[in-house]
Amino acid sequence: MATEERTVTEERTMAAAAEPMVRRAQDARGVRTLTLNRPQSFNALSEAMLAALQEELDAIAADESVRVVVLAAEGKAFCAGHDLKEMRAKPSLGYYRELFAQCTRMMLGLVRLPVPVIARVQGIATAAGCQLVAQCDLAVASSAARFAVSGINLGLFCSTPSVPLLRNVPRKPAFEMLVTGDFIDAAQARSLGLVNRVAEPARLDAEIETLLASIVAKPRAVIAMGKELFYRQVELGLQAAYAAAGETMACNMLEEAALEGVQAFIDKRKPRW
Repeated sequence: MATEERTVTEERTMAAAAEPMVRRAQDARGVRTLTLNRPQSFNALSEAMLAALQEELDAIAADESVRVVVLAAEGKAFCAGHDLKEMRAKPSLGYYRELFAQCTRMMLGLVRLPVPVIARVQGIATAAGCQLVAQCDLAVASSAARFAVSGINLGLFCSTPSVPLLRNVPRKPAFEMLVTGDFIDAAQARSLGLVNRVAEPARLDAEIETLLASIVAKPRAVIAMGKELFYRQVELGLQAAYAAAGETMACNMLEEAALEGVQAFIDKRKPRW
């Protein structure tokens, strides 16, 4: 009997390994859905998962058919952070530096995409998983979702997750999360600015669809221009931010989409994009 049980377990492990780390789908509107597909490991950001995500983001960056990206996950967890077993098996400074550099490249890849990225958070998001939510442009969470930067509970301050967390959440709540490792629920995450919207589990996809419908109705080129400026100006001083924003607005006004949009407003009609 024990041999039969081991065989079943081995078959399940082999079947899971044959599945892609990240599933990809795209609808006719250009909505690309990437689904983290290692539920048995709570979609941990292993080296292989980071590489799979990076490959998908690089492909999206070069694909003008994509209008919006939805980052979803299979199973009970959205993402439980880094793969701690993998990390513990290679205890060297050089390895850890390269691992976190790899993670940083992927996180920055989300920001550098010319299209919005929406995190679809159906379950827990902890440590680098919470970082992943914070680094997405938008986030819609199930009311059952929970969030934590919990490395401190293991003696590991969540330094890299703190970077986008502090750019989403006010300082004192962010610091409290980092030094306690405590969970916050979806309602708290929304009130702090970590997520945009919260829906009951059965309504999660419908809530995301309302965002998608609004975004895909807008000109792709203008959203790309706006996203690039959005992240660039937030790191600048006030005067430099205004200078950058003014230059972007001036260039935007000469875009075909803006010329048509303004004329449509003058003509009291809908723009023909």
